[in-house]
Amino acid sequence: AKKEGDADKGLAKDARVDAAYQVPFLAHAPMEPLNFTVHVKPGACEMWGGSQVQATAQAAAAKVLGIAQDKVVFHNYILGGGFGRRLDTDMVEKAVRVAQKVDGPVKVIWSREEDMHQDMYRPAYRNVMSASVNADGKITGWMHRVSGGSVLLRMFGPLKNGIDMDALDGATEMPYDVADQRIEYSPAEPRALRVGWWRGVGPNNTVFAIESMMDELAKKAGKDPIAFRLAHLKQKNPRLRAALERVARESNWDQALPARHGRGVCAQFAFGTYMATVAEVEVVSDGTVRVRRMTSVVDAGRVVNPDTLKSQVQGGLIFGLTAALHGNITVENGRVQQNNFNDYRMMRINETPAIDVHIIQSSEAPG
Repeated sequence: AKKEGDADKGLAKDARVDAAYQVPFLAHAPMEPLNFTVHVKPGACEMWGGSQVQATAQAAAAKVLGIAQDKVVFHNYILGGGFGRRLDTDMVEKAVRVAQKVDGPVKVIWSREEDMHQDMYRPAYRNVMSASVNADGKITGWMHRVSGGSVLLRMFGPLKNGIDMDALDGATEMPYDVADQRIEYSPAEPRALRVGWWRGVGPNNTVFAIESMMDELAKKAGKDPIAFRLAHLKQKNPRLRAALERVARESNWDQALPARHGRGVCAQFAFGTYMATVAEVEVVSDGTVRVRRMTSVVDAGRVVNPDTLKSQVQGGLIFGLTAALHGNITVENGRVQQNNFNDYRMMRINETPAIDVHIIQSSEAPG
């Protein structure tokens, strides 16, 4: 998918780290289960519901009914949570088919169990990575192979050169200064599940893998994790460098912590936004991990509504923590095993850390 320099040569000449990182299938689990209200009339249709693709939802209803799209009146409600699930229209089509059989409006509400079993899941991914670092602490070779299901293939058909660039989002534009790198994609379509966009798809896998490898390399080089990252942001991405420098200050990175406490850092560029986050965690007496505080610094260019941006970051952090600590969809004999919030956990208020979000003032284009 991408090749710069000679990754194999770089990997062969210095201290090498090989690692594999994987993430599971995940459900969207919106607070409001999928639903639509539809009234089919002679030669027309009126419907009420939540969709992230209003015109596509209209077209789906029109296709089922065999009428023109402009004969479908759609009242869209931006409620209940989408997270990518409402980019699909299966809930529209099912409700329209039921409404065809009834003289009057019909409201079709999926049960939580149906919602969980019939999702378009975030693909499971496996990242196989190799990187090398020299005696000066500089990365001299980088290889990242992503394997998983393709949302683009399901949505739009065959891929150019068989590569899902959406799944590689975050990997092909890896932000650090590495001259010799190779990025690969290996398709692995699941047999029992349909996959879909989930809070961005590519970066929520690739950034996790890249940042995990950066931590491994920093440890190999005997460097502080933030200092190691900053040393690889001298040639490009000054905005990400500024975010990292500030998050180190805002999180008191250099301040000692009590026993059984630790900090971790993540830096990323995605969808035009630069972001650095520090998490402070505690290993409690039963061996489980509790996240106590998260500090994020965001450069999203020109910000119109800072409160909205902060809310988005806070929600995204909680969503990400839920995925990291609890999220997992498993399949046995072709059936999804999770049913409801008792076995597909959501993060609760008493688990949620203190969250501080700091916005970098910028006149750059909005992210």
